[in-house]
Amino acid sequence: MKTDGAAAAAAPLAGRRILVGISGSIAAVKLPLLVSALVQQGAEVRCVLTPSAARLVSPQSLACLSRTPCHLEADQWSHREPRPLHIALAEWAELVLVAPLSASSLARWVHGLADTLLASTLMACEAPVLAAAAMNTSMWGSTAVQRNWEVLARFPQVLPLAPEAGLLACDRQGQGRMADPDLLLLALESLALVGPRQDWRDRRLLVSAGPTREPLDPARCLTNPSTGRMGVLLAQAARLRGARVELVHGPLTLPPAWLEGIARTPVQTAAEMEAALLELQPQADAVAMAAAVADHRRARPEARKLEKGQLEAALGQGWEAVPDLLAQLVRRRPDGQRILGFAAQSGEVLPQARAKLARKGCDLLFANPIDRPGSGFGSLTNGGWLLGPGDQVQELPVAPKLAIAHQLLTALHPAAALRAQAARG
Repeated sequence: MKTDGAAAAAAPLAGRRILVGISGSIAAVKLPLLVSALVQQGAEVRCVLTPSAARLVSPQSLACLSRTPCHLEADQWSHREPRPLHIALAEWAELVLVAPLSASSLARWVHGLADTLLASTLMACEAPVLAAAAMNTSMWGSTAVQRNWEVLARFPQVLPLAPEAGLLACDRQGQGRMADPDLLLLALESLALVGPRQDWRDRRLLVSAGPTREPLDPARCLTNPSTGRMGVLLAQAARLRGARVELVHGPLTLPPAWLEGIARTPVQTAAEMEAALLELQPQADAVAMAAAVADHRRARPEARKLEKGQLEAALGQGWEAVPDLLAQLVRRRPDGQRILGFAAQSGEVLPQARAKLARKGCDLLFANPIDRPGSGFGSLTNGGWLLGPGDQVQELPVAPKLAIAHQLLTALHPAAALRAQAARG
């Protein structure tokens, strides 16, 4: 049964009917834990295995983890099925995950060869599909596979995830590794929230995320509790919607898989973040400044660790304000570039946020209260107000940060400015 509205945003996979298609790649061994994670999130899951996949992962394990029978090739025309199984599965599914997608299954799909249960199910299915390829590096780079992949990427209901680089089961180093299950789970949540939308295709987004660390001495620093979750999810959501993303981030406390597929520049200090952002800004169509940048830093950090007795004096002097990175980017932005700022506030949020928007000069400002439940540093959810030109204010109720990220991306999209101007007439 479908969920909707706030419930769908709060738990995008709860109650959703998800069909998992597994084809013949050694990456199939990673799927049982993903199936288990989907069930734990409240999804209804059914699995389809190709004959090759059934030799790599136990159908019994998948049946136990999904709480439903696992469908094999021999089941397609079984007398136990009252309807053609590929049609029944295609009509049942609300979301489809094909992982791993092998070269053979890819070719069958794009060329319309309905000679297996999985291939015929995919051809009959009208639901959104997340397709995660996996294969040997040379196979992935072959002309035939690349041509088929380009064709699949044009299917309107398909969200394609190209393989990552790494060590493969054949001992090769290179592109061919299936996207990590943590990223597949995140991508499925995104698919449930906004579908296979590609409205950011070929646009460039620059995102800052995480805290900065300003050293006092070699053992101590000034920082904050930011985990980087909001900024990284904003970057990954944009990537899934087709954007070319550059992420500049401080130290993160997140699943490493969430960074897959994104060009990134790790930094420590505000000065390093400033240099990276100013270098990357000219190529960006939009900028999202989600990083929690320190407000002050030591003018000259101590070269040696201070003794405890020296700390009080050191903490009281020698500090300087960090340059306003958001204001700098606004002053230097090229024509047409849109900029989203973030404001972590406590107390009366809106008056402070309106003053900050006017002071910074950015197009949009998302203000979130860090002193309220479900918002702020380290939380899984967020909420607040999105401020725009002309005293525009949109309340964003508390929701998972991925859902908030998609709402912010829709508002930040360059076409959103044109729509707003047309509405104002």
